[in-house]
Amino acid sequence: MSKIKAENVNVYYGSKQALFDVSINIAEKEVTALIGPSGCGKSTFLRCLNRMNDVIDICRVEGSIKMDELELNSRKLDVVRLRENVGMVFQKPNPFPKTIYENVAYGPTIHGIAQSKEEMDQIVETSLKKAALWNEVKDRLDEIGTGLSGGQQQRLCIARAISVSPEVILMDEPCSALDPIATAQIEELIDDLKKEVTIVIVTHSMSQAARVSQKTGFFHLGKLIEFGPTDKIFKNPDNQQTQDYITGRFG
Repeated sequence: MSKIKAENVNVYYGSKQALFDVSINIAEKEVTALIGPSGCGKSTFLRCLNRMNDVIDICRVEGSIKMDELELNSRKLDVVRLRENVGMVFQKPNPFPKTIYENVAYGPTIHGIAQSKEEMDQIVETSLKKAALWNEVKDRLDEIGTGLSGGQQQRLCIARAISVSPEVILMDEPCSALDPIATAQIEELIDDLKKEVTIVIVTHSMSQAARVSQKTGFFHLGKLIEFGPTDKIFKNPDNQQTQDYITGRFG
């Protein structure tokens, strides 16, 4: 079943067009990977899914992006509610300069999700457990989040994202600043999380896309060249450009 349906999405930064007629169906409770060389438009497309492009004055988005029949490009859309539903994890871990507890409690506090301290404690514990971080930090929740290791900080950011129970999580190269062990932990986590949420991940690592995703989209020069089951994209793509990129001839 489709969770997000994009049709003929065009994105412009001023007069420069960054995305050309991108149409894609993102399935519910699956991991969809977006791959392609730098500057190909994959992160631009990812940012369309929670209206992050709104913060760029010269950016204009055309076309339709629907999440469960809700039009994300509508001017009437409540963007705050959208971002409660669509979490984001960035390339570089960016915990707030607050305690570990406050980092996770921040979203539920803003959105008024917890009615009591007990309820908030439960949300923080559950989120940290889902992010596979609880056992490492349960005795030091009042320490500053920025004091954790890089891999722990990224898992804290994932805990922060899932604390408001989003339906979709967007990940923009979540492992590019991490070592191989921390990367493996995040990938394992992605595999667990997909049972509950839809995940869209932008990655430069083709082996990562092959390991964690069920569907893969290949972008090049602002166009979605090919989209389909990950196995097919990596083993038997229909498009020669996809084949060339996967085998390392360019990019």
